[in-house]
Amino acid sequence: MTSHPRERWSIFIEKDYLKFSAAHFLIFPDGSAERLHGHNYKVTVTLETELDKHGLVVNFKEIKPMVRRLCDELDEHLLIPGLHPVLTAKPVDGGQMEIRYLERLYLIPMDEVIVLPIGNSSAENLATWFARELRARMRVEWPHLRVNEMRVSVEETPGQQGIYTMSDA
Repeated sequence: MTSHPRERWSIFIEKDYLKFSAAHFLIFPDGSAERLHGHNYKVTVTLETELDKHGLVVNFKEIKPMVRRLCDELDEHLLIPGLHPVLTAKPVDGGQMEIRYLERLYLIPMDEVIVLPIGNSSAENLATWFARELRARMRVEWPHLRVNEMRVSVEETPGQQGIYTMSDA
């Protein structure tokens, strides 16, 4: 297919199964923090690339499972920001993770905790982590694919979502 200078193609993925349930607490700029609580997060992805020789951005059948695997990996975990300057999370004896924030101390089984390379567990930061991890996996699967733009949203409650947009440019 011949493209014209201003044409752009993208796909949008929003499925009921692209979700995960996770616990977190947000830390505010003044040092206060939310109580530990959970959300049923929903994930959407918009991907813009050039069309391939088959007229596809990417095959839905190939990218949807990638997104779902990432959702499944986060599902039913406590999400901890590993780059927060005050919060600490470290393994301790007995297969536990010790999480400390100011006067708070949590001792959680290690296999129930995911420490993410983010500074806070906001929807915006979760969207950032999700998009970057998805892009890294796409590079393995499709090493020559150039992403003009990828937009990932992580919705924590209806009408409230964090959005991250990236490109290979």
